[in-house]
Amino acid sequence: MHLLGRVKCHMRLSRRAGGALVLGLLLGSAMLSGCNNDADAQGARGTPCSRPYVYDGDYIRCDEFGRSRLYGIDAPEMPGACRPGRNCVPGDPYDSRDNLRALVAKGNIMCRQLDTDRYGRPVLQCWNEDGDLACQQVAAGQAVPRYGRLECPPSYQSSSPE
Repeated sequence: MHLLGRVKCHMRLSRRAGGALVLGLLLGSAMLSGCNNDADAQGARGTPCSRPYVYDGDYIRCDEFGRSRLYGIDAPEMPGACRPGRNCVPGDPYDSRDNLRALVAKGNIMCRQLDTDRYGRPVLQCWNEDGDLACQQVAAGQAVPRYGRLECPPSYQSSSPE
């Protein structure tokens, strides 16, 4: 990670902790070690997802993160979950959920937090041995890219579940 990214990351941390002394110490450490809270610093290592649970096609819960959304996708909502006025993704929510459950059932799920949504839930990038779960959902036609810049290999490109 380049120095500016480290500085921005440590500046976020220092605002939470408060004080110029903390900022100075963190900036010094940024030049030596990088920032462990930054997604780039986590790289492909991520965190193992213990006891994963899938509610629908873009929701995953891990012990380490709690209730979370998969980054960059939107999947069909379960019955009654589409708020009035919202443009919800068409398709079969049970097929979408079951596809994500099958991907998770392959095991060795790793995740890293990229953001937090407006409801305070972590937004995760998660993957198994076959690759990014969000990209696999899109490739299977069980979700559409939305809410971010999902970057999938060309082999994962697909149409929406319409």
